[in-house]
Amino acid sequence: MCAFSLVQMRVSMSKKTANDNRSFKKGDYIVYPAHGVGRVVGVEKDSVAGFDIEVYVVSFEQDKMVLRVPTAKADTSGMRPLSSDKIVKDAMKTLKGKAKVKRTMWSRRAQEYEAKINSGDLISIAEVVRDLHRAEDQPEQSYSERQLYESAIDRMVREVAAVESIEHDAARDMLSKTLLKKAA
Repeated sequence: MCAFSLVQMRVSMSKKTANDNRSFKKGDYIVYPAHGVGRVVGVEKDSVAGFDIEVYVVSFEQDKMVLRVPTAKADTSGMRPLSSDKIVKDAMKTLKGKAKVKRTMWSRRAQEYEAKINSGDLISIAEVVRDLHRAEDQPEQSYSERQLYESAIDRMVREVAAVESIEHDAARDMLSKTLLKKAA
């Protein structure tokens, strides 16, 4: 076997174990698409319908909620580690971009925004924040626009705060300053 194919085999083996057997430990921050940033508070054995399964116990402190995710279904449920610094930088760059508002009915756009928020993808959430952000000199948002905007910015603030290891208020200020740069 040549050296190149040995290297390829090692790389593919390391990729396989990293992706297929992703495990979260107690204390790890994770992102669950429908709920945002949570913290793994333990791994427990539960009995469901007569079957013993291992579950991640995830606490979403801000929502005062605890979620139990089967370890075998963590990947398919969309549970993932926090975004990398590069993804956070790309999300900030997205916030500085020009708003892309489609000329479709609001109900359709609202569904698309909701889907982006619940995708758990930081870049998609940043797109929603960018598109729904209103500067001081722009017209008021409708109630439903404001609700979607608040939901998106809250998800983004939580993840940025966890990635950057800063307080929520500092993360919100950081996002606000980035959005104001866009407006200028």
